[in-house]
Amino acid sequence: MNPATEAGFPAGTWLSVAAILGGLAVAAGAFGAHALEGRLSEHYMNVFQTAVQYQMFHALALLGVALIGLVRPDASWLVPAAWAFLVGILLFSGSLYTLVLSGVKVLGAITPIGGVAFLVGWVCLVVTGLRLGA
Repeated sequence: MNPATEAGFPAGTWLSVAAILGGLAVAAGAFGAHALEGRLSEHYMNVFQTAVQYQMFHALALLGVALIGLVRPDASWLVPAAWAFLVGILLFSGSLYTLVLSGVKVLGAITPIGGVAFLVGWVCLVVTGLRLGA
């Protein structure tokens, strides 16, 4: 039995989710560079690149959360941090990808919700750090 799972934080699952999201960010970046180059305006290429960068940054943040969970599965703020980063990637990067590929501009209204989710994830990590340092 995995002690991280017993304590309520499935570190292995979140490690896998982080790896999948990181790999998908690499694939999206390659898709943007090769399949979308010359097909989109510079503005939309920049929007797509922003989506890729934020996905990768937060996949790495999620990886960090999973690694902390392997060492300290009792850190209760890791679960909301992990979920916040996942939701942030889905809403922030997902809405930007969809906006660029579909041209439906109203989807841009979802993006800030994803940004707030990212901020919530970072605040959860701050709380985790403060509690672990105590």
